[in-house]
Amino acid sequence: MPTFKLVQRLLEAKRKFELESLLKKLDGFEAVILDDLGYVQQSREEMEVLFTFFAERYERRSLLISSNLVFSQWEKIFQDPMTTMAAIDRLVHHSIILEFDGDSYRASTHKRERKSSASLSESTTVTVADN
Repeated sequence: MPTFKLVQRLLEAKRKFELESLLKKLDGFEAVILDDLGYVQQSREEMEVLFTFFAERYERRSLLISSNLVFSQWEKIFQDPMTTMAAIDRLVHHSIILEFDGDSYRASTHKRERKSSASLSESTTVTVADN
């Protein structure tokens, strides 16, 4: 799920004093996949529930995260050097980190589609001119 959706659910549960119950429910999943961590700026309260979620899953359940930010930029997410370091420490311990360089899948697909579209319109122009 996109990270912002999980964070909103965690915040809502915290406000209703049901955070522990939601964390227990999420603990029932062997793995939780958080997509796009770092795309949306987090408020302090959002950062706190996200850190709580990370800490609760640490060494107990799997957590898969995709992010456009390298770890050195995660202070943008957690807004505090100590919390950032603690979050990263929990995530990288026992982890496999995959780093992808180069164009994203979406960018590569877009380039191919533009080239294909340009070729198609050129050949269409030539075909029309030949008629």
